[in-house]
Amino acid sequence: MHSRASLALGIGLMVVSGYGVIVAWAWPWKASLFPVAIGIPVFVLAAVEVLWVALGRTERGETKDFQFSQDLPDREVLKRSAVGAAWIAGFFAAIVLCGFPIAVPLFVFLYLKLQGKESWRLSAAFTAAVWLFFYGLFDQLLHLPFPQGWLVALL
Repeated sequence: MHSRASLALGIGLMVVSGYGVIVAWAWPWKASLFPVAIGIPVFVLAAVEVLWVALGRTERGETKDFQFSQDLPDREVLKRSAVGAAWIAGFFAAIVLCGFPIAVPLFVFLYLKLQGKESWRLSAAFTAAVWLFFYGLFDQLLHLPFPQGWLVALL
């Protein structure tokens, strides 16, 4: 049963990713970059899975159950999960309100200072590096326009 499910999933992923790469290949370079960059590795990994199952190599070693934390009380685990979810929701809110170019460095800086309790120097340096990478890649290299955030549009 496991082998048939893995085989079907692998073939399905090969079909979907292969189709995506073939269709995206005819698009302009900027538009096709993401689907091609994701589709080719997915196709290759799915093909490896199909070959693995087809050749009868289903033994994958001993598996173990994954457990998040046995030594922490449930209340602490719930608190940490809520804090992580709040940071993610805050990042999404910053994107909507300020736009990506402002939200990314703002999130990095606030996360490092408030959650990571890092120094001002490290937080500022890392934020500058992330902003330079973000700006260089998406604005200068790819020329991707990001929509303005709601607050930025009002100003």
